[in-house]
Parts: sequence; C-alpha cells; structure tokens
Amino acid sequence: MISIRNLSKRYQNLIIFQNVNLEIDRGDAVAIIGPSGCGKSTLLRCINGLERPTEGEVWFDGMNLTNSKASLEKIRSRMGMVYQSFNLFSHLNVLENVMMAPMVVNHIPKQKAAQEALEYLKLVGLQNRSFHMPNQLSGGQKQRIAIARCLAMHPDVILFDEPTSALDPTMVDEVLGVIQRLIREKMTCVIVTHEMEFARKVSNKVVYMDEMGIYETGTPDQIFLSPCREKTQAFIHKLHVFEKNINEYNADIYSFMSEVRSYCSQYGFTSKQLNTINLIYEELIFPLIKNRGSQKEINFKLRSTSAGEKMEIFIADENASEDILLSSNIDEFGVKIIRASARKVSSTFIENKAVVHIEL
Repeated sequence: MISIRNLSKRYQNLIIFQNVNLEIDRGDAVAIIGPSGCGKSTLLRCINGLERPTEGEVWFDGMNLTNSKASLEKIRSRMGMVYQSFNLFSHLNVLENVMMAPMVVNHIPKQKAAQEALEYLKLVGLQNRSFHMPNQLSGGQKQRIAIARCLAMHPDVILFDEPTSALDPTMVDEVLGVIQRLIREKMTCVIVTHEMEFARKVSNKVVYMDEMGIYETGTPDQIFLSPCREKTQAFIHKLHVFEKNINEYNADIYSFMSEVRSYCSQYGFTSKQLNTINLIYEELIFPLIKNRGSQKEINFKLRSTSAGEKMEIFIADENASEDILLSSNIDEFGVKIIRASARKVSSTFIENKAVVHIEL
C-alpha cells in the first residue's frame, strides 16, 4: 500500500534521516517510536507530501508522491492525518468542522455531509457535542473531533502524529480507545507515539528510529521484549526516573502534580495511575512533611521502564523512627485506599531510612 524507498531528508547540512526503507501493507498498524528529534514526525510528513524529501521516493497505491506531477490533493484525500495540536477551525462548530472537507474537497452535498458527520461523531462518542464550538471542548474531545473529521473523508490510511502528546494524562485513554477501535476494524494506521504500552498492544509492526534513520523494525514482541540492537535495548528497557525532595515549604500539590503529569505523559502512565499518585501525595507525603520545616525532607522517586511494564514509587524519610505506614501522622483509612489502588505496597528500613515501595 505504502512503499518508502531510500528516503532522505536534510535541511542544508543537517541530516534528519537518510536511506529509509519501509513497506506498509493494507490493514497494518505501524507504530513509529524513538527518542525526541530522531525524525519520526518529519518522516510522517514526507509520507503525505507535507514535507518534500531530499532524496528517495514514497509510493502510495502505485502512485509516486515524490513525482512533481503527482496530484497531492487527490492523494491526501485518501490519506488522512491527525495532528498533536488538533487544528480545528475555531470559527466553526463541531458538526461544521467534520462536514467542511467532504463538501469542499469531495463536493459532497451539504445534507449528506451532515448525515455522515453525525455518524462519525457517534463513532467517537461525541454526537451530543455537534453544535459546540471548539473552545467549549476538552483536549481529548478536540482530538476525537479531529479523528472524526479525518474519517469523514473516507481515507484508506490515517497518519497519527503524536495524537496524545498535547493532552492532559486524564484524557489520553479516551483518544487511544478510538484509535484502538479503528485498528480493530482494520483501518491502516501509522502512529508516531510516545505511548509505549499502547504501541505494544495495538500495532503489528514497530519501527524504532535512531542514528538518522530506521534503526530496527519488528513485531511488538520482538521490539519490546527482545530487541536485537543496542540502542533499541537501551530505549526500551532503560529506567526513567522523576525525583523530588519535598519539604513543608515546597509542598504545593498543584506544582508537584504538574511536574508529575509532565513525566507521566511521556512514559505511558494511565489516568488511573496518575490519580493514585495524587492520592499518595495527599494521604502519605503531605501528612509526613506537615509542620516539619524546610530541613527535614521526604524523598519522592517515581521510576518506570520505557515499555511501561513496571512503574514504581519510592518514598524515603531519613528522619523517621518508625514504619511510615504505621506513623501516627498517617490516616489508616488512607493507607487502605492506597493499597486497594496499587498492585503492591510494602515498607522497610534501608540504610537507616524508612522507605515505602509502591508498584502501580
């Protein structure tokens, strides 16, 4: 369906990627992963002609997109794209946003365009928002509208450029759920994403980009469980750590959770896990640091693998003389709620520090 042949992209002397070769068959769900700045989004834009490659070719159903005579408007009508920034028309309501392209590009009559638009809004669960304006929607709702708008063009393939990166973590799942449904229905999808667990779950082919090109490709099990090459192994398996020392004077929960959300959005945490972290702060950390001044700090460490398989929290208090979970400052009912929300909760003393270990 899509054949990428010896594709290279440079900006003057800066090489973005070179000699990229990739075959995408009808019905494939291809996840493109890799470190920031490795050219994932640029590759996606070259596939649909938004960027012109420096060298090489992109073929789509027998048509060479890199040929100067290619009808890019016709090709793009069959190749939808969903951006991280939604790109809705702010002056049009939801229904009009979905109707616009079929009417203007495909010359669909207004009544038929409206009927189809309502069907696609129903598919993404937003038919009750048809007459809302974009500024009345959440980020997750805007992205689902963008997907409905894309589907209204009846594309043969959809390109997703980090569709959840601009979303609050609590909204990520609703968008991923819609994409997962499209994949189940055999829509051909190419997804640039940092959502590793999602990529592993829904794709049938994973492309890891590094070193100015495609570094390794394989099935989800091959890439996420037993990658062959060194940099893929490092990317998939290395631990990412968010760490903060918290005392009474920097214990603002809004500032803390903003930092945590930023971390979680990169490394595949679910909204449920994020809510559990918020609960842990309220029920464990804040009661421990209350009325202790600035010198007696709690060390908070959040650790996860890139593959999203293991997510852990460590709370260490070197001033504690007793088990943190048994501290008189901690509400027993709060501890019970945390135990019910986490996979595992344990406490111990390590090097004279009281430590709580929580697996999410």
